[in-house]
Amino acid sequence: MGQKMKIALVTGAGAGIGRAAALALLADGWKVFLTGRRLQTLEETAQMSSNPGNAVAIACDVGVPEQVDQLFAEIQVQAGRLDTIFNNAGTFCPANNFGDVSFEDWRSVLSVNLDGAFLIANRAYQMMRDQTPQGGRIINNGSIAAYVPRPQAAPYTASKHAITGLTRSIALDGREHNIVCSQIDIGNAATDMTKAMEAGALQPDGSRKSEPTFDVAHVGQAVLSMANLPLEANILFSTLMASDMPYVGRG
Repeated sequence: MGQKMKIALVTGAGAGIGRAAALALLADGWKVFLTGRRLQTLEETAQMSSNPGNAVAIACDVGVPEQVDQLFAEIQVQAGRLDTIFNNAGTFCPANNFGDVSFEDWRSVLSVNLDGAFLIANRAYQMMRDQTPQGGRIINNGSIAAYVPRPQAAPYTASKHAITGLTRSIALDGREHNIVCSQIDIGNAATDMTKAMEAGALQPDGSRKSEPTFDVAHVGQAVLSMANLPLEANILFSTLMASDMPYVGRG
């Protein structure tokens, strides 16, 4: 009997980092559930794959509990289990000094980056706990901002610090159910979100400087390598960054 196909869920799979991770998993033979707010971009990701038949696109707003529950009900019906999730969906808000951040902007970021990450991880954890054989892997997309903030980005930075606490808590509680949790912290992967960095990113001294980026496909390969580990091994935290970005040291 051949080995069963491995099942993954990728959130924010319609573009950027999520798309790169989904394509890497699909190329490796995984069945991948792609989710995000826009069905069209999810279907575009599926068609970009060498194995589009292994991709299932399901629109979902990760910040809405009812939609997340519907997503996992559909995964249960179509696959019956879940081996790995890449908890990737995230958003920014306009740059603003902390004193000028509105509660609306704060909530717009936290509702996706933290509430959404909780809902996806929580429902995945439940599914992995209750399936047979028990267990699975949750990979959270953190950020270098989880350690070093950019100026005028308090909501985003706070959300990513919180993801680190979430990762540690899931990793600890998951031991009882053979569920492992990882976090990948990414700096300046080349996506639509980082295009502005080429023209100039705001620096702590108030200047704007062009920052290097790297091919987002490398993020996909890093996520794949984490996903393919046996559950007895875990990369708890991983940092993947543009080698020359102003992160290590003073620029």
